[in-house]
Amino acid sequence: MSVSASFRTFIVDQLGRAVPRIRARSMFGGVGIYSGDLFFGLIDDDTLYFKVDDSNRSDYTARKMEPFRPYGEDGETMGYYEVPADLLEDPETLRPWAEKAIAVAGRKRKAKRR
Repeated sequence: MSVSASFRTFIVDQLGRAVPRIRARSMFGGVGIYSGDLFFGLIDDDTLYFKVDDSNRSDYTARKMEPFRPYGEDGETMGYYEVPADLLEDPETLRPWAEKAIAVAGRKRKAKRR
């Protein structure tokens, strides 16, 4: 896991234009992305991933995006998918994808509280 300072700055800037209260936090060699206190994305190896569930996973699979695999190609996947690179250039296009990921994070958080 590694994240260049320039990619981190770019992602935080673009997301900050798309959704409110964005912050980034270093973690395990990568970067966690939050909207307020909701953890909805991460950066690893200069790739942005958003949180998914059954409500938005098909958006990613339709674009042939890959799930986050922290333990290599043959390792298990996590509930995050790579964000299509073309979305990163336009905050307006990025916004609905980020909003869906934030909604997933909110639902997961509520489920954990129960």
